[in-house]
Amino acid sequence: MKIISKVSYGQVVIFLSSLASLVRVARCEIRAFNLLSEPAPEYIHFVDGFLLAPGYIDLSELLFVASTKDGGSRHRSLANESSSSNSGADSSMDGSALEIAVFQLPEECDSTRMGCDWTELGVGAARSEDGLLRYCCSADAIAMGLCEGTEYGKLIMDAEIFTGKHRLIDIPANGEYSTHLKYGRFEETESGKYVVIFANCNDEGRPVIVEGHMVWKSLHGYLPGDLFGLMYFYAFLFLAYFVILFWYGITMKIFEDANIPIQTWILGTICMGTLEVFFRSVDLFVWNEDGTRFWIAYYVGVIVGVLKKGISRCLLVMISCGWGVVRNELGAIMKKIHLLGGLYIVISLVNDIVTEIAYSEIQKMNQEEEDELFDIVSVLGLVIVLIDLIFYFWIIDSLGSTMEYLENLKQMRKLLRYLRLRCILMFSILFCVMWAVFGIVDTYDQGIVTQEAKWVIDASMEMNYLFVLVAVAILWRPQKNAQDYAYVMELPSMSAEDNDCDDEGVIELSGVVPSAADYIDDDEFKDEIES
Repeated sequence: MKIISKVSYGQVVIFLSSLASLVRVARCEIRAFNLLSEPAPEYIHFVDGFLLAPGYIDLSELLFVASTKDGGSRHRSLANESSSSNSGADSSMDGSALEIAVFQLPEECDSTRMGCDWTELGVGAARSEDGLLRYCCSADAIAMGLCEGTEYGKLIMDAEIFTGKHRLIDIPANGEYSTHLKYGRFEETESGKYVVIFANCNDEGRPVIVEGHMVWKSLHGYLPGDLFGLMYFYAFLFLAYFVILFWYGITMKIFEDANIPIQTWILGTICMGTLEVFFRSVDLFVWNEDGTRFWIAYYVGVIVGVLKKGISRCLLVMISCGWGVVRNELGAIMKKIHLLGGLYIVISLVNDIVTEIAYSEIQKMNQEEEDELFDIVSVLGLVIVLIDLIFYFWIIDSLGSTMEYLENLKQMRKLLRYLRLRCILMFSILFCVMWAVFGIVDTYDQGIVTQEAKWVIDASMEMNYLFVLVAVAILWRPQKNAQDYAYVMELPSMSAEDNDCDDEGVIELSGVVPSAADYIDDDEFKDEIES
């Protein structure tokens, strides 16, 4: 009976997430703010964030500026450009009523995929028969009976339902005007996700420039409440990586005369992981204390994280092809691995940087439902998934071929190492499947994980990655006869059943492993197995 069972290719798709670490796009909590609020009933602007109570949102540092066509404001040209694109929006028209609303999103709806219906929270109104939605009281909204004529040009709000806070800034029809928001600090006593709306609904009003800083601060500091746990997790993860790096580096130094190339790759991967979590934790700690991102640490963490993921994929392919156990070199295969790994690193890095640059702090809410745009980030994400599929199909296929080769040659101790590796990968796949199901249920149902604990989802994938990395490091740990074990054959009599399975360093050898010297090309390697 064959010892090796076949691994389903369908499972490899789930394995995509086992080595992935998420680059999380987040917002500064002392946020630079610059918004041109045009007089238009078609849309409103909003920003959101998570607070751990007690906390506050402070808008008092924002400056609201309205300028005339012939005024001296430094924003004159921008305001005039906006005024010319809106009918009736000039200095002779009535002023604007810039409205600000702050409210909390209930966790039972915000944690789901569909999100919260703002009309059920008292913001906006929808016509029941066709579901047509309006946030501003415009002429068509009045005609549909969604608001009263006396509310024309205002944000539609149901005072009986709305439980948030509301501020109104009257902008005069003429002349230069600038002001700060009176009573602009909003104290919050409940933890959760909050939304700040800016609405300039009167299409006969004036454009208003809003600039300055807005402050979001929770009990623990400036860090968004849903990232607070992640800050300490990265600190713990750094200590774990450092211990592993210290152990592996010391043992490599002790047995440096017996080191094999695959161990250098493993050490490099551990170094990448250590550096990544170090810079990520530094970024979050500085952010929490100062309120602004430590961008150098953030981008270094992103770059090192991408390198780690690319090296990890290359490492698993090389191990699966038998490097360091049945081959002392990979020849042309190594060039293919380097090419695919380099392509993955470049595309992933571009995707992460573009995602950060393209992220808009101030979001727009249209009257009609917005369609998702198939932009460059979506294209790059699709390419990354395709490269991942190539990697993991390659890993599974090479792993099966190497194990079959070892079994045919009765190399039971070496086969045992690959059996253990397969068990580790299968456990990782099983974990990913279970966590994917959990995530789907959490997203589409009422939300199993609280908003405050959402970081656990990202942390679980990091722990899964660390589990695989530590397992590979232990299986290919430095030892005094690592080169002999890698490049020579054991006698058929020395099977795993006759000896202590854990004592891999004590084996009987009979010469150079044929595959290490003769089967450099992958096709020849497979032909030998089939024969």
